[in-house]
Formats: sequence, C-alpha cells, structure tokens
Amino acid sequence: MTQEPAPTEPPVALAGPTLTGASIAAAGTATAPAPAGRWLSLGLPSRLRSPHWIRKLAAHPRAGRRALATILAGTALVVVYSTASANPIIPGSATFFPPWDSGPLHLIFRWLPVNTRAIQIGFSVVVVVMLGAWLVALECLRTISMRSIVLTILALHAVVLLAPPGQLNDVWNYLGYARLGGLHHLSPYTHTMADEIRDPIYRFSSWHHLSSPYGPLFTALSYPLAWLPIWVAYWLLKLEAMLLSLGLIALVYRCARQLGRDPRYAVAFLALNPIYVIYAMAGFHNDFLMLVALVGSISLLLDHRDRSAGAVLMLAVAVKFSAVLLLPFLILGERNRNRRLDVLVGAALGALPLVAMSLALFGPHIPNLSDQSTLLTPFSIPNMVGLVIGADGGAPWVLRLADVALVAAVVWLLRRRGDWLARAGWGTVALIASLSWLVPWYVIWALPLAALGKSIRLRRVAVGLTVYLVLTFMPITGLVLYKHGLNPLNTRVGHASSKLQKMLEEFPG
Repeated sequence: MTQEPAPTEPPVALAGPTLTGASIAAAGTATAPAPAGRWLSLGLPSRLRSPHWIRKLAAHPRAGRRALATILAGTALVVVYSTASANPIIPGSATFFPPWDSGPLHLIFRWLPVNTRAIQIGFSVVVVVMLGAWLVALECLRTISMRSIVLTILALHAVVLLAPPGQLNDVWNYLGYARLGGLHHLSPYTHTMADEIRDPIYRFSSWHHLSSPYGPLFTALSYPLAWLPIWVAYWLLKLEAMLLSLGLIALVYRCARQLGRDPRYAVAFLALNPIYVIYAMAGFHNDFLMLVALVGSISLLLDHRDRSAGAVLMLAVAVKFSAVLLLPFLILGERNRNRRLDVLVGAALGALPLVAMSLALFGPHIPNLSDQSTLLTPFSIPNMVGLVIGADGGAPWVLRLADVALVAAVVWLLRRRGDWLARAGWGTVALIASLSWLVPWYVIWALPLAALGKSIRLRRVAVGLTVYLVLTFMPITGLVLYKHGLNPLNTRVGHASSKLQKMLEEFPG
C-alpha cells in the first residue's frame, strides 16, 4: 500500500465527472454522446490503463448495452441451472432439495440435463464472461444511460430472487440460529445447532457445532422468523436481502449525488460486479443489512447530520463487528472539531441501547468470532503468503502478523491527509487481505468506498481483488489444481484447519 502522489489524480477523474444537478438528471434519461468513459484509466500512466482488449470492446457504440445484456443473461443462465435439479452450485441439494427451495423455475426447467462436471465448468465460464462484461461496462459508462443501468439492476434482482441460495448455506444458518433462540429458547451465543438436532432446519444448515458469529442486532431481528413455517421464513429472508441490496445501491447513488458526481459510475461499479450479483445477491447474505447502515452513516455525514451518522454506524457494527473499522475515518472525515465530537457522541448514544438490548437478550455473551478466525480458505491472502515464504501456509504466527499489519495500516491511513472515504476504503481492503477465512462476497465491503472515494488506484485494487476472487473461487480452478496434485491446504496447518471445519460442520452420531 504505497502513498499516491497527488498530481496523478486530477479532480476531473476522481469518481466520474463532477456534474450539476441538471446534468445528473439528464444522465438518467438520455445517453451521453461522449466517448468511452475510461473511468478506471483517467489520470493514470498508459501502462496502468485497462487492457487493450477491454478498450477495444468498449469502443463499439453499442458495447455498453451489450455488456449489460451479457451480465443479465449470465445471471439468468446460472439461476436456471441452479433451479433445474440437484447440482453442485447449490450446497446440500444432492441430499435435500424441496420444491419451495428450488423455486418456481424448477417447474419449467427441471427437464434440463445435469452433469456435475459440465455445470462446474459452465459456471466458471459464465462468471468469467460476466467479469469481462463488467469491465467493458465500466470502460464505456458515458455511453450508457442511468435508466438502462437501473432497469438492468432491477431485472437482476428479480431473476436472482427466484434462485435457491448458492455457494454456502448462510441463509439456513441464519434461520437455524433464529429458531435456536426464538423457538427453543437457547442462546445462539452459548449453544449450537447440535443442541436441537430434531429441528427440521438442522438438515439444511452447515455450522452444526459453531455458536453464532453474527451480531446481536441481526440475531434479535431474525428471531420472529422462528415462529413462521420454514418455507415462509426462507422466502422472507430472500426478499429482505433483495430489498436491502436495492437500498444499498440507492444509498450509493445518493452519496454520489451528494458528492456532486455522476451516479452511474458508483452504481455500476457496485451493482454490476459479478461477485456482487452471483455470490452476494445469490447467496442472500446479511452483509447487505450491515452495508445499508454503513453507507447510510456516510450519507448522513455528507448531510451534516453528524450525531445521526455516528448512531447509524453502530447499527452496522451490531450486525457485523467489522463495520467498526469505519468509525475512526468517519470521525476524521470532518475537520471541524465540534462536528467530530458530534459523530463520537452519536456513536456512543447509538451504542448504548444496542448494548442494553444485547445484555437483556443474550447476557454478557458476544458473537463467536474466534473459531471462524482460525479457519483457512485455500486462497486467503495469509495462506498464500505463508505458502510463498515457506511458513506452512496460514500458520498462527502468520495470522498474528496479518493482524498486526492491519492495525499498522489503519493507523498509517488515519495519520495521512486526503480523502477520508478513500482512506476508509484502503483500510477495508487491508481488513479483507488480513482474513484467514476469505470468501468472495467480502469484497462488497470495499466496493461502495472505492466507488465513492477519490482514489483511482483504490478502484483498480478493488477490481484486481474482484478478479482474484473470481479466478480462485470458481470451480474449474479447484478441478485443475487438484488434477495436478496441487492443494493450498495440503500443509500441516491446512490439515488442522480442515479437520476443525469438518468438526464444526459434522452431524452428531
């Protein structure tokens, strides 16, 4: 993370052109006649610009619309095959895949042939194609109207809503912890789903021996779902995730306008990202709830509602503790000492009722972040660094070193001058890079900050992180590596992590 010299980032290229209110309104109804946007390239030396093939594709007058159509078609293809029948895209579907899980599209497409290897390869190819389409769309955003972007986003959400949750079983874990506490009166912070194995949700969930890692606000809000039939609670959670995603995108749009920038850039950077669509949206994750509160606090600060900004950020922290990273940057976002104090006072006032609620419902117990923080995913940055330096992968001392590096990076960023949104984005990237348990949708924590901040290099790093996560987590990567006897977890530390993960997931008996 190197310091960025100011001369290479002129204001005109910070986050798209600075616009007046009239020109922003016009962007939503008409296609701008200007040439390709080069949003990721403006102000950078030629060697750092987008690849030639991206710029060549973006040069076509209809490239933007074709890119949007490609992203929508790729999403629809993944959703159709995920609903057809049991398949490797949907965890656990091979053993249990009821009609209310597979969704209404199952009735139309259940005739499709299912070949595990073909679906794994096809899924990988589709996500890579969507990645390329996203990069092309970013390159020629000035030729795409806001209306086209909004319609595409709405269509993506409608299509994804019909899909069963893909990749991991987090939706079922949300419901499992909700039923553990709301229905069986066992605190999810002191008990695990193995303590109520007769509950029908048990067969769907994955973390059977892990107490809840989720924040007290999210846990409390999920309790009423326990009293509903599972299929109703399941569809409500999916609908909630889609509405929260749309809310997040709307807040990013609002923040861009508050900053006087063309909202097309910020919205497309976030909402058309293939990881956002295929992993975050289609996984129906609670990260959307956290990010709505987090970006909402930024919008409030830009509106000079400082105490409200601090209080709303605490809502995000009560969903996922990682959101607390924004607080020092939010405080330093204002040069006025009184306004900084107001943010801090608001955060304290917002935290008090949340702490009281947590103590009343869950006692002195807190989310279980310790177990998951010791697990490794094969391509997490600490594990990769450990392999490169010959430290047996993500060894405990490597993970401690990553934590120290994160703290040092945040302190350094807080001491720097410049755009506080960009500094918060760099801090979030550092957090993601320090995690031993790294899954693709964590990149969406950084995308709003990268989209709204002034740093072009931060945006390019966010793009690079997206590319890295797409390439390393797509199924074909594992197929190729394992075929050649390569396994990033084939170390002493990796075997210990795999053993612990299996123990946390295994069924009793």
